[in-house]
Parts: sequence; C-alpha cells; structure tokens
Amino acid sequence: KMADQLSQLERDIETIINVFHQYSVRLEHRDALNQKEFKQLVQKELANFLKREKKNDAVINDIMEDLDTNEDKELSFEEYIVLVAKLTEASHEKMHEGHPRGHRHSHGEGLGE
Repeated sequence: KMADQLSQLERDIETIINVFHQYSVRLEHRDALNQKEFKQLVQKELANFLKREKKNDAVINDIMEDLDTNEDKELSFEEYIVLVAKLTEASHEKMHEGHPRGHRHSHGEGLGE
C-alpha cells in the first residue's frame, strides 16, 4: 500500500488536505469552506493553536475575511493553506523564543503546547 511508504511529512501533508475536505463537504460547495465550516474547523482542529480566537466568532470571521483574498465569502484550498502556513511559521517562531538560533539551536514549545 502506498500510504505505508510515505514519509512523516508526506503523511502530514495528506492530513492537511484531508482535514480541509472533511469540513468542505459538509455544506454547499464541496471544494471550499463557507463561514460555518471554517468556524467548525478552527474550533475542533485548531483549538490549541488558536486558543483565544476559537471562542470569538468575530475574530474567526476576521481571520476568514483576511484569508478570503477573492472575497467570495468562502475559502478555497489555496486560501486555507495560507492559514496553515502562517500557523506553522508562528509556531516555529514560538519554539525559538528564549532559545538560541544558529547551527546548534534548540526548540522550546510551539503554539500547541
């Protein structure tokens, strides 16, 4: 089976894709997240990375509006992965707080800790 041959990173990329589709098929357009689907995804799948934001509908709506670059009130996969990239980068920065950078740098906890 091909999935058994995938690296950890390849499996994680597939997970990012699969999570998007778990939520995007719930209502209406199958290849986009509407506001309700995006809110459900944030609250369930990003509860630790967006601790404060997940309880605030207005903030979730603002995040979606920022990501919705074509202003169609939905998030395409391409718009969604911008959030994944931003959260990955923010978590990486958090891991470096108080930890020296350079050749032998170390990491602390990320956003989910």
